[in-house]
Amino acid sequence: MRKDHQLRRLAVGGATWLWSVRHRHRPPECCEVLSLHLPYEGARATLRLVFSEGAPGRYLEGSGGIGGAGDRDHVPGGAHGPRPPLHLNLHEPAVVRGFLEEAAARGALPVAAGEREIDGWPLFDALVGR
Repeated sequence: MRKDHQLRRLAVGGATWLWSVRHRHRPPECCEVLSLHLPYEGARATLRLVFSEGAPGRYLEGSGGIGGAGDRDHVPGGAHGPRPPLHLNLHEPAVVRGFLEEAAARGALPVAAGEREIDGWPLFDALVGR
């Protein structure tokens, strides 16, 4: 069985990224944090995607599950109703790769050693909208 905080490997292109998911408590809210690390000249370049519990229409499921309630949408029969909840599991390598690719497309990947922290919800919206 995998340890919850163990770094996992993800090969993308010619680079091997290390990643982990943690739950963080910072009053007044909780958040899930996806950390992506790339070895860089003897140090580490780290991107942290933070999914805050207090964001409107968003939820944390614990154990790395995140989601959004979705908007109202047209459903068959001419009625309107809520779309089903949108959900991603941060412990799934394919989901992590999607976040990594979306961060790269937005120019959000670190280019030097050090840490960068950004709001992960806009990337979530892009992934579930694909």
